[in-house]
Formats: sequence, C-alpha cells, structure tokens
Amino acid sequence: MFDDLQLIHMSVRILRFWSLIYEHTWRRYVCLSMTTFLVFTQLYYMFRTSEGIDSIIRNSYMLVLWFNTILRAYLLLYDREKYEKLLSDLETFYYDLKRSKDSYIQDLLVEVNTTGKYMARGNLFLGLLTCFGFGFYPLFATERVLPFGSMIPGVEEYKSPFYEFWYIYQMVITPMGCCMYIPYTSLIVAFIMFGIVMCKALQFRLKTLHRVRHIESLIHKNVRECIRYQLSIIDYIARVNALTTYIFLLEFLAFGTLLCALLFLLIIVDSSAQAIIVCAYIAMIFAQILSLYWYANELREQNLAIAAAAYDTEWFTFPIPVQKYILLMILRAQKPPAIMVGNTQPISLELFQSLLNASYTYFTLLKRVYT
Repeated sequence: MFDDLQLIHMSVRILRFWSLIYEHTWRRYVCLSMTTFLVFTQLYYMFRTSEGIDSIIRNSYMLVLWFNTILRAYLLLYDREKYEKLLSDLETFYYDLKRSKDSYIQDLLVEVNTTGKYMARGNLFLGLLTCFGFGFYPLFATERVLPFGSMIPGVEEYKSPFYEFWYIYQMVITPMGCCMYIPYTSLIVAFIMFGIVMCKALQFRLKTLHRVRHIESLIHKNVRECIRYQLSIIDYIARVNALTTYIFLLEFLAFGTLLCALLFLLIIVDSSAQAIIVCAYIAMIFAQILSLYWYANELREQNLAIAAAAYDTEWFTFPIPVQKYILLMILRAQKPPAIMVGNTQPISLELFQSLLNASYTYFTLLKRVYT
C-alpha cells in the first residue's frame, strides 16, 4: 500500500503492522496492553518515589514520552477512519498531480518523496538510538536503576530476580514504543509536507494562466479549477489540524518543561557517559519539535505566497468575472490555514524560538537556585 508514495510508505507500514490503522489483529492488544501497564507503573513510581532529583527528572521525561505514545495510539484508533480517509485523499491528490505533464510538478513530487523517505528513516534511527540510551543508562549509574522508573505495589523492584525480569520487560517494549511513537510523528509531518506541495502546485497553476489569457472560455475554466483546488487545500489542512491540534498543545507544554529539566539534569549528572545519554534525550526532543515546526511554518508561508502568485497573474487584464475570482483568491490567501497549537496559536518558527527562550529562562532560574 502506498508503494509509490515513499513520503508516507514506511510510517503507514509500521502503524499498520501494529494494527493501529487498516488492520485489526492481536498485535494491537499486545502493544497497547504492555505499554499501558508500564505507564501505570510509572505514574505509581512518580507518586511514591523518594529518589533524588536527577532520577525524578529523567523518569519524568520517560513518563511523558510513554504517556504521549499511548495517547497518540488511542487517539489514532479513535479517529482511525478519519486518518484513513485523509490518507486516501492524499493518495488521490498525489496521483492527480502526477498526471500533470509539467516538469515542475513532477520535480516537486520527486523532491517531497525523497525528503519524506529520508526524514522518516532518520527519525526512526534517532528514536532507536535513544532507545539504546534508555537501556545503557542503568549500566553507568552509580546505583541500581531501571531504564524507566516504575513501581508495582507490593514488589521490591530493585531486588533480584524481579529487577532482571523487569529490566528485560522494559527493554522488550522500548522498540515497540518507538515504532508506535516515531512513525506517527513522521506521518503528520508528511501530511504537512504534502500540503506544501499542494500550495506550490497551485502557485504554479496561477503563474501559468498567461498561457490561456486570450481564450476566455479556458481562462474561466482554469481559474475556477484554481479556486476549487484552493478550497481543497484549506479543507485538507483543516482536517490535519483537527486531528492533531490538541496533541501538539500537550507536547508544547510538556516538551518545553522537559527541555528545561533536561538542561538542568545535564549539569548534575555524575559521569560523562550519563551526560552523553542526556544529550541524546535533548537531541530527540529537538529533532521531533524542529521538523514539525519547520514544515508547519513553511506550510503557512506557502499559503501566504498563493496571494502573491495570484496577484502576479496580471489579473487586471482578465475579463471582469475572472478578475473578481482572482481577487477573492487573494483575499482568502491572506488568511492562511495553518497547523495550530490547541487551536489558538499557529505553529511557526517564532513559536519554536519562544519555546526555547522560555525553557532556557527557567533553566537559568533553576541553576541559580540549585547552586
């Protein structure tokens, strides 16, 4: 499925394997039950632990990641039909563009497929690399710890043989969680990347209207098609936003706090090996947030560029009815659809900078209090 669409092929294939979309098999219940049980033991640990601040920070990071993982999985199942419809529509839009004879459109499709494929692979590699960091961290700790802080009522988690069993359990489900979390992120970014392609394709169609400017019937037809395509882009982005906006709000709040806490953890760890692993955690947060915010910002900019492309058609030389259509397109493009954080703030590089500034400010405050 989606063999020609390398942009989403790997992400859909992994999510389908875990039966989160398209399939309904036993693997869904295995991954959800095992990861949900781990999150409950992590929550119990956070309420009952008496360990030091470094352990609390590290395990809070793990808890947020795992909670986000199962939240995404359950929401994906809840909105499964909407995701599948969105994937089907993306496939339709893709092949509509692929039938175009313009080399510019073909180059756009090749570029987005290549970029999406390597981005998905890179994210998965970075996620699996971080998984090794989870597993190796206890080996460099000064005392016995688990990859993810967790407690089961009535059980001493650091005593043998339970410690060894629980360590193996956590390491078994870690790649499983990675393959639930990373492909979802890559899929959403792929949706956004294809939205950018659709915007560029519309700009190209507007810029080539001059080819038929002297044939009134064709200019009417082409402009109406451009308007319909603009409405398709608006609807497409609105559906992506509706499925993700509150997840992004949770991540914005959680990752900003965790970035601050991990920077603080970086200055209090006991060894260089632990510092390297914490740096890997920070790198994972950056990779996840930056790719999303970069392409969401680009999507908004390309939507704004539709207005400029429409104006550059020399619309004032067209027939009066066509001029009105072009003006309506320009007006609508000046209020661009965007991927939002909690339906309140567009995701942009400015918002990303604000997140980093806030995290660093609170980090310096924590550092002063600690020292």
